[in-house]
Amino acid sequence: MMLTADHARDLASHWIRAWNAHDLDKIMSHYAEDVVLVSPAAAGILQDPSGKVAGKAALRAYFNRGLEVYPNLKFDLVDVLWGVSSVVLYYTNQKGTKTGEFMEIDAKGKIARVVANYSG
Repeated sequence: MMLTADHARDLASHWIRAWNAHDLDKIMSHYAEDVVLVSPAAAGILQDPSGKVAGKAALRAYFNRGLEVYPNLKFDLVDVLWGVSSVVLYYTNQKGTKTGEFMEIDAKGKIARVVANYSG
Protein backbone atom coordinates (compact mmCIF):
# COMPACT_ATOMS: atom_id res chain seq x y z
CA MET A 1 0.00 0.00 0.00
CA MET A 2 1.42 3.34 -1.01
CA LEU A 3 0.47 6.18 1.31
CA THR A 4 -0.85 9.48 0.08
CA ALA A 5 -0.46 12.87 1.72
CA ASP A 6 -4.19 12.85 2.54
CA HIS A 7 -3.98 9.44 4.21
CA ALA A 8 -0.96 10.55 6.25
CA ARG A 9 -2.74 13.72 7.40
CA ASP A 10 -5.91 11.76 8.26
CA LEU A 11 -3.93 9.24 10.29
CA ALA A 12 -2.12 12.03 12.12
CA SER A 13 -5.33 13.90 12.85
CA HIS A 14 -7.15 10.83 14.20
CA TRP A 15 -4.09 9.74 16.20
CA ILE A 16 -3.66 13.16 17.85
CA ARG A 17 -7.39 13.44 18.65
CA ALA A 18 -7.41 9.95 20.22
CA TRP A 19 -4.42 10.77 22.42
CA ASN A 20 -5.81 14.16 23.45
CA ALA A 21 -9.10 12.49 24.39
CA HIS A 22 -7.13 9.89 26.41
CA ASP A 23 -9.28 7.29 24.63
CA LEU A 24 -7.21 4.12 24.80
CA ASP A 25 -9.50 2.14 22.49
CA LYS A 26 -9.27 4.80 19.77
CA ILE A 27 -5.51 5.08 20.27
CA MET A 28 -5.09 1.32 19.91
CA SER A 29 -7.27 1.19 16.78
CA HIS A 30 -4.33 2.58 14.82
CA TYR A 31 -1.93 -0.27 15.62
CA ALA A 32 -1.26 -3.70 14.11
CA GLU A 33 -1.38 -6.82 16.30
CA ASP A 34 2.37 -7.39 15.91
CA VAL A 35 3.39 -3.75 16.39
CA VAL A 36 6.83 -2.92 17.75
CA LEU A 37 7.57 0.42 19.41
CA VAL A 38 10.99 1.69 20.47
CA SER A 39 11.03 4.79 22.65
CA PRO A 40 13.14 6.47 25.33
CA ALA A 41 9.86 7.15 27.18
CA ALA A 42 9.11 3.41 27.19
CA ALA A 43 12.60 2.74 28.53
CA GLY A 44 11.89 5.08 31.46
CA ILE A 45 8.32 4.10 32.25
CA LEU A 46 8.95 0.36 31.88
CA GLN A 47 12.42 0.43 33.44
CA ASP A 48 13.75 -1.42 30.38
CA PRO A 49 16.83 0.14 28.75
CA SER A 50 15.89 -1.34 25.35
CA GLY A 51 12.81 0.90 25.26
CA LYS A 52 11.12 -1.80 23.18
CA VAL A 53 7.45 -2.75 23.42
CA ALA A 54 6.34 -5.68 21.24
CA GLY A 55 2.77 -6.71 20.45
CA LYS A 56 -0.53 -4.88 20.72
CA ALA A 57 -1.38 -6.16 24.22
CA ALA A 58 1.96 -4.99 25.61
CA LEU A 59 1.61 -1.66 23.79
CA ARG A 60 -1.86 -1.15 25.27
CA ALA A 61 -0.52 -1.80 28.77
CA TYR A 62 2.36 0.65 28.17
CA PHE A 63 0.07 3.36 26.79
CA ASN A 64 -2.35 2.85 29.69
CA ARG A 65 0.54 3.31 32.12
CA GLY A 66 1.66 6.43 30.24
CA LEU A 67 -1.80 7.96 30.49
CA GLU A 68 -1.76 7.26 34.24
CA VAL A 69 1.71 8.77 34.70
CA TYR A 70 0.84 11.86 32.60
CA PRO A 71 -2.82 12.71 33.32
CA ASN A 72 -2.43 16.13 31.63
CA LEU A 73 -0.97 14.63 28.45
CA LYS A 74 -1.74 16.70 25.38
CA PHE A 75 -0.18 16.70 21.92
CA ASP A 76 -0.08 19.55 19.41
CA LEU A 77 0.68 18.43 15.87
CA VAL A 78 3.39 20.53 14.21
CA ASP A 79 3.89 18.63 10.95
CA VAL A 80 3.29 15.35 9.13
CA LEU A 81 5.84 13.89 6.74
CA TRP A 82 4.97 10.89 4.62
CA GLY A 83 6.74 8.31 2.51
CA VAL A 84 5.80 5.24 0.51
CA SER A 85 4.73 3.24 3.56
CA SER A 86 5.62 5.43 6.52
CA VAL A 87 4.82 8.68 8.25
CA VAL A 88 6.65 10.90 10.67
CA LEU A 89 4.49 12.78 13.14
CA TYR A 90 6.21 15.82 14.57
CA TYR A 91 4.46 17.23 17.63
CA THR A 92 4.92 18.90 20.99
CA ASN A 93 3.49 17.76 24.29
CA GLN A 94 2.08 19.60 27.30
CA LYS A 95 5.61 20.29 28.58
CA GLY A 96 6.79 21.71 25.26
CA THR A 97 8.96 18.69 24.48
CA LYS A 98 9.29 18.08 20.74
CA THR A 99 8.72 14.56 19.44
CA GLY A 100 9.23 12.92 16.07
CA GLU A 101 7.65 9.49 15.67
CA PHE A 102 8.58 7.44 12.61
CA MET A 103 5.75 5.00 11.90
CA GLU A 104 5.79 2.19 9.35
CA ILE A 105 2.34 1.41 8.00
CA ASP A 106 1.39 -2.14 7.03
CA ALA A 107 -0.73 -3.27 4.05
CA LYS A 108 -3.90 -2.94 6.17
CA GLY A 109 -3.14 0.70 6.98
CA LYS A 110 -2.16 -0.04 10.58
CA ILE A 111 0.97 1.15 12.38
CA ALA A 112 3.37 -1.80 12.51
CA ARG A 113 6.57 -0.17 13.78
CA VAL A 114 7.27 3.02 15.69
CA VAL A 115 10.56 4.68 16.52
CA ALA A 116 10.11 7.70 18.80
CA ASN A 117 12.65 10.50 19.20
CA TYR A 118 12.48 13.38 21.70
CA SER A 119 14.04 16.81 22.04
CA GLY A 120 14.73 16.61 25.73
